[in-house]
Formats: sequence, structure tokens, C-alpha cells
Amino acid sequence: MVAQMEPITEPIRVLYVDDEPEFAEMAATFLEREDDRFDVEIVPSGTEGSARLADEAFDCVISDYEMPGRNGIEFLQAVRDDHPDLPFILHTGKGSEEVASDAISAGVTDYIQKKGNADQYALLANRILNAVEAHRSRRIAAERTRRLETLIGNLPGMVYRCRNEPEWPMETVRGEVEALTGYSAGAIEGDGGVVWGDDILHPDDREEMWATVQAELSAGDTFEVTYRIITEGGETKWMWERGRGVYTDDGELDALEGFITDITERKQREQELAKSESRYRTLAENFPNGAVFYVDGEFRYEIVSGGGFDPLDTAPDDIVGHSVSEVERFSEELVETIEAIHEATLAGRSERVEVPYEDRVFEVRTAPVREDGDVVAGLHIARDITERREREEELQRQNERLEKFAKVVSHDLRNPLNVVEGRLELARAECDSDQLVEAESALERGQALVDDLLSLAREGKVVTEAEPVLLKPIVEQCWASVETGDATLNVDADQAVMADRSRLKQLLENLIRNAVDHVGPEVTVEVGRLADGFYVADDGPGIVANDQETVFESGYSTVPDNTGFGLAIVDEIADAHGWNVTVTESASGGARFEITGVQFDT
Repeated sequence: MVAQMEPITEPIRVLYVDDEPEFAEMAATFLEREDDRFDVEIVPSGTEGSARLADEAFDCVISDYEMPGRNGIEFLQAVRDDHPDLPFILHTGKGSEEVASDAISAGVTDYIQKKGNADQYALLANRILNAVEAHRSRRIAAERTRRLETLIGNLPGMVYRCRNEPEWPMETVRGEVEALTGYSAGAIEGDGGVVWGDDILHPDDREEMWATVQAELSAGDTFEVTYRIITEGGETKWMWERGRGVYTDDGELDALEGFITDITERKQREQELAKSESRYRTLAENFPNGAVFYVDGEFRYEIVSGGGFDPLDTAPDDIVGHSVSEVERFSEELVETIEAIHEATLAGRSERVEVPYEDRVFEVRTAPVREDGDVVAGLHIARDITERREREEELQRQNERLEKFAKVVSHDLRNPLNVVEGRLELARAECDSDQLVEAESALERGQALVDDLLSLAREGKVVTEAEPVLLKPIVEQCWASVETGDATLNVDADQAVMADRSRLKQLLENLIRNAVDHVGPEVTVEVGRLADGFYVADDGPGIVANDQETVFESGYSTVPDNTGFGLAIVDEIADAHGWNVTVTESASGGARFEITGVQFDT
């Protein structure tokens, strides 16, 4: 088939080589008038022409014959050494059979004699367009052929063309023919001696293969079949084939073309998968307080069982054997949720989500089922957490009541204290008395007590939503927000903990402030990792053993005028997270506060 020339839309760069500049300028002007796509550049010699071709790309070269130094034929020969396919037109006033013969021998694209009329430039423009279009079409066809050969060479199988006969005689085969069958391409195609249907196709699959292909061709142009072959070495392999019919102009089936690939490993995995399903079935049948679902690659439930179905108006038989969208009792919203879970699991990710169903709430955990490293199914374990959710909701309601109480106390206590503060200011403006100084000190302590009491009330709330918080950055933020003077901080904790960020920040700020207040501005504070948590330690005198049990009680303090609520708030925040906080002796003899029971983000 001859490649159809594609119209040129972009500029056509022409290199015009002629030692007569006036004639060359005139020729360039005529050519650019003939077609505005022409972009003509003029050089006076073949030597300069070669230099320009080495620097830039041109679509066509036009050259005179008689030029000083290198003539047009010699210039053509030089061009062909580096640009064997570049269109080259010899445009010369010296017309002879000898020159024409030499030009053809050197590989000239076209040969035109100079004439004294303007018509020659219309002819020259036409010859340039024809030459450039032909060159570009050949280049495009060559590139398409190269890409096709590359594609076929990279396919995990073979492509073919064969006649639609029970023996499937192959006219052409390409690709991994020998790796697939053990036979060379030459042995299979044409009259090579090996017939696909007689010598390669498994005897037990021949009739079914023929019937399936014919039936699918009758219903449409394409077909898909799975069958076995016997290789040249006697090995049995499973093949998957997809093909289509090739028809003549009058609609007659002329041949079949298609692709064949080896699926033996996939078939073996399917067989192994069938054996392994019994393990999951045992798990499903004995799972209490929930359900186990085993889902194949098409979102179809293969195994469904478990004690969690007892309180539901649904039975495993309503689900097993169906895809998600086919389960009648699943709402549209539930189908979308479950399909998203399936997609993530079959993509190799483990999921943990909460799914409401009927009047219950289930926590669904998933895991990919792998065979030889490939995900072949998904295992989903649903646990009934309805009662746990009800307890958490009750805790949330308690938290809301506590917050409301704190706001009331804050308003009712702060207003009188603010009035007292204002009256003190007025009194000090009228007289100066030591009694007013003592009153102001007591007022400041009262305001501090209100702040700490409110903080203690709020931080005692249960944490219902935690997020991963990197420990080292938040410790450094807390250090920057506390007055630490010349104190030193050492952090050796790069893990992320699951916590309420703002409340974890207050816990750390209180422990840092406690170290500075009790040891002094030159204290060294160290934050490090424990197996199930972290610690905050200092190099001060420490806390005597008898006081280690009472430091977290409200009002405990060894610093004058301190409210004594700082460590009590630390204890409340830890308790709200479900953590434990204890105090012991640090490596340098100071105090070491250990927070344990912490969940790390992995």
C-alpha cells in the first residue's frame, strides 16, 4: 500500500545555493510569492551550504550547477553523505545529458533548467512541494512502521493472521512466537510445515475452540477464547486469544487477525486460590460478633458468614454469590461505600472504616489476599461496634455538658473578679495602702485559679477524635511559647502519636513550664521515646519519693504563689487520651514524667 501524502501546513525551509546573488534573490522572491509557506535562505557556495546544513534543518536544497570551487554535483554528493534522503533539486542553466546523468547517479531528487520566464518558478515551486511532501510521507510511514515493530516486539505474546478454517493455517505470525510455542515463526506461517490447529492446539479443545469463534463472529466482528496448546517440547500451556474478522469489500470473511498470550500462571493461581478458600471459609463460619466476607476480583462475594448476622434482617445467603450492586438490601449509598472499600483492597491497600447498616454500626477492616505477590481477592472482617459507639456518644454528651458548665463558671466568676480589679484601680488612685497591695496579690491568685480550674475542667473531656502528631516539631513549638530563659532542650523522639493536637500541646507546655519553675532558668529539659509512649525529664533536684504520688493532685506546688494545677491538668489530659502519666527519677537525678499507653501512627 502506498502511503497517502499528508498536506503540509507548517513553513517549508528551502536552502538556495547559487553564486549569482541577484538571480538567487529574484528566484527566492518568485518562490515566496508562489507559496507563502516557503522560507528561502540564500548562500553563495556549496561549502557554505554544507555549513548551514550542519547547523540547522532544511526541508529542501536547490543548487546551481556551475559555481566556483565545488560544483552542484560535488555539493550534491557531499549532501548525500550526511543527508541521504533530503530533497535536492538541481536548478541550472547548463543543460546536458551528461550533467543530468551525473546528477541522477549522485541521487538528485529533481533536475530543472533555468529559463528566462516567470513560469519556471511556478514549476520549481510545484517540484519543491512534491519532493517535500513525498519525503515527509516516507518519513511518517517509516516511523509508523518502526512503532508497530516496536509494539509487536514488546507484546507478551504473538500477533497473527490466519485463514478461518478448522486447522487455523497461519499466514503471518510475529512477536514471541518461539517463546510461546517452541516453534520458530517460519515453521508456523505459510508452508512451514507446522499447522496451528493440527500440531499446536490441544486435541481436547479443538472442537470447542472452532464452535466458540464461529459463534462470536456471527454475533459481531471480534472474539475471545481461552484454550490449551502443546508446545514443541510437549509442555501444555493455557492461552488467551482475542481476534477479529477481516472482510473483503463485498463483505466476505477473508481472514482472522489477533493476539495470543500465555495465561498459564494465571490459571495456576486460580487453581491455588480455589484450594485456599477453605481456610477463609473456616474463619468466616466461626467468627463471632461480626461477619467475614471474601470478595473476588469482580466484587463478587465468594464467602459470607459470621455471628454478626444474628440481630440483622439479612442472612449470608442473601449476599453470597452476588456482586455488591446485586444485593437487594444494600442501599445505593451503601453500595458506593462498599465498592470503594473493595477497590482499595484489590489495589493492595488495607482499609479500616465504619459502615452503618440497618440499626447497627460495623467497623470493617480489610486485607488483600495475595497469591505469588499478586492481589487476587479481598478479605473483609466486619465487627459490630454499635454498643461501643453508644458509649462514645454518651461520653460526648458528658463532654458537652462539662463544656457548658465551664462556660457558666467562667462567666459568673470572672465578672465579679473583673469588678474587684476595677475597684482596686480606683482605690489606688485615691490612696496608697499596703492593704491594697495584698488585695491585688490575692486577686491575681484568684484569677489564676479560675484559669487553671477552667483548663482542668475542659482538659478532662474524653478525646473522641485523634490525629497523627509528630512529637519533635510540637515539642519545639511548645518550647518557643514558654518563657524558658537560658534553659536547654534536647529532643530524641521522631515518632508520630495519635492525639488531640491542642491538648497534647498544653500537656507538653505544662511539663516544660513545671521544669523551669521548679529547677530554674538554666535547667536542661529532655524529651525522649519510650516503648509505648514518651517522657519529659529535667536535671534538677527531682521529687522526693513520698511526694511522687501526690504531685498530680490539684493545688500541689512547691513554688510560692503557684496555683498547683499544672500537673493536675497534665494528668487530666493524659487520662482523656487513655494514657498513664507517672513521675520517677531521671538519669541525672531530676524529675522524669513518663506518659505511656500511647498509640503511635505507623
